[in-house]
Amino acid sequence: MTVRIAPTHELGAGRLHSVRALLDAAFDGDFSDDDWDHTLGGVHAWIEDEGGIAAHGAVVLRRARHRGRSHRVGYVEGVAVRAGLRRRGLGGTVMAELERVIDGAYAFGALGASDEGAALYRARGWRVWEGRLEALGPEGIVHLAEEEGYVFLRPAAGRALPDPAAALVFDWRDGDVL
Repeated sequence: MTVRIAPTHELGAGRLHSVRALLDAAFDGDFSDDDWDHTLGGVHAWIEDEGGIAAHGAVVLRRARHRGRSHRVGYVEGVAVRAGLRRRGLGGTVMAELERVIDGAYAFGALGASDEGAALYRARGWRVWEGRLEALGPEGIVHLAEEEGYVFLRPAAGRALPDPAAALVFDWRDGDVL
């Protein structure tokens, strides 16, 4: 199977509908409209077979402030593999393409991992962020304690990751911030 990559606007309504259906099924109905919105606007990597979308992931631009500097972060969203095709390398194939995008366009990659997905990311060299997580919300800086331990980072193209001794402050968005 071949992995394809394209920005959101090139996927077309039919393929986007198929991606959303895969994500709804893969997350057992726990994939909200906000989650879907977070998946759009960046670059998608996907694999199709005779049954439709077999695997998908996207990388979108996020901003994260660290020690007074704003970084371009390639934030990974909407990673899923169709039931029945899992544990066959499709997720890794999709992630390899997303990591290539991150290496070419961002300071580092970040993602919020589920318990089920964490092993894939660890195996690919992603590391749990050991520092404090915050977001610049409508009322100011908000501590995201419930996200700590679930956010993974990956250096882009050999660049250094931020120092966990200082907080990583992400941009705000509706729904799950991370």
